[in-house]
Amino acid sequence: MLHVIEDSLMDSVRLIPFLFLAYLAMEYLEHSAGKGMQKWLRRADKAAPVIGGLLGAVPQCGFSAAAANLYAGRVVSLGTLVAVFLSTSDEMLPILISEQVPVGTAAGILVAKAAFGTAAGLVIDFILRKKGSGRQAGISDVCRQENCHCEKGIFRAALSHTAQIFFFILLVSFALNLLLHFAGEEVLANLILNKPVLGPMLSGLVGLIPNCAGSVVITQLYLEGAMGQGAAMAGLLAGSGVGLLVLFRVNHDKRENLRIMALLYMLGVCAGIIVSLL
Repeated sequence: MLHVIEDSLMDSVRLIPFLFLAYLAMEYLEHSAGKGMQKWLRRADKAAPVIGGLLGAVPQCGFSAAAANLYAGRVVSLGTLVAVFLSTSDEMLPILISEQVPVGTAAGILVAKAAFGTAAGLVIDFILRKKGSGRQAGISDVCRQENCHCEKGIFRAALSHTAQIFFFILLVSFALNLLLHFAGEEVLANLILNKPVLGPMLSGLVGLIPNCAGSVVITQLYLEGAMGQGAAMAGLLAGSGVGLLVLFRVNHDKRENLRIMALLYMLGVCAGIIVSLL
């Protein structure tokens, strides 16, 4: 048990500098460009899902929450909201960076998420053609909802994010090391998360968790080999960070919120199954 704890601590502690630098860059990006991103979305009209799909992939913590606010005010369309939610990387990219995953691999995942989100958003808007106007959400509102201490500077926010994600990574690493210690490495290949259909279905449910835990667990399991590529894609597509949580807070039509959540899950799982089969 001491060996398992030691391995888990060493695996997690070595990621702290990489996590902090990644979050520091993300916080700077969000504060310097966050308001401009929202303006682009409001002015993009029918091309908004394309803009949303691209901007959603940008590694910053508040954009999915801002998109939820903009949709609740009918400033952006349902297709744009779905495009942002599907392309949002949440905590995936900082973990990939901290684990020193090849740039091509990380970029490929981001591009795939952005492309699928954009395509889904365009199709949804083509079918519904839903437009409106409403109130505007500021980045400060998003920061308060996420409790990320953004108002006290990017260093404080980056430290807060690093501490939270380090805790989740430590827990996941401990659980995996414990499993390997008692069951052996061959058990990872036989986990249900590696199955072509059941894996994406279960991973999609994990992705719907409306905070950073979902993407942390999915990314770590994928990197450790406990989850197949299709299952990982299903969970990462269904996951939208705190976007769903904010949507349920600000959009009063709860049935509509449930339909959007079901749509995200369905799209994510279908994409994951296709990747698994391929």
